[in-house]
Amino acid sequence: MPDDLGPGYVWYASYGSNTHVDRLRVYIQGGRPIGTTRIYPGCRDPKMPSRSIPVELAGVMYFATESPVWGGGRAFYDPKADGRVLARAHLVTAEQFSDVASQEMYREPGSAIDLTEVLTRGTAALGDGRYETLVCAGQVDGLPVLTFTAPWGLNDVRWNPPSAPYLRYLAAGLLSAGVWDVEAVASYVAACPGAAGHWSEQAITDLLRG
Repeated sequence: MPDDLGPGYVWYASYGSNTHVDRLRVYIQGGRPIGTTRIYPGCRDPKMPSRSIPVELAGVMYFATESPVWGGGRAFYDPKADGRVLARAHLVTAEQFSDVASQEMYREPGSAIDLTEVLTRGTAALGDGRYETLVCAGQVDGLPVLTFTAPWGLNDVRWNPPSAPYLRYLAAGLLSAGVWDVEAVASYVAACPGAAGHWSEQAITDLLRG
């Protein structure tokens, strides 16, 4: 458990499309992503993260539900499943994390999320929605690594393959972390439930190189 239950900064661990800094920028500075119709209000503080680092989380990433923005399945994180998740941790203020999380929850940004429960218990359910469960996945440099996911587990929902535009952002974001090559990223994503059997390593490689 972190010593500071009210940190000024946290690591926001993204395992989905926000692994890509261009996609994250829309959540922080506001706007409409290319190829989508949804407009994001952005954070109260529009400053981009001062650092973004590669991290590996214990658990499994899988694709499920249907994204109204991208079409196809969305990425979710099951911290209780046996596996590893490739992610990028962005150093943001606690206020920015609250605002990004609120936008993912289809709520208006602007209100601070109380992080006490997630920091003391490891998880906190803020609602029944698909990104309304907070998870503390560890610490880096004494600061908590936080993310959000669904309240259900890997095997509690029907898997759904992601669309090509969504998958391209996710995979390119991981590749830009600078520690995993194209082969490693393609192999990892192709094995994730929901993508497995629908997206081959070669198809993901083609997305990355195209």
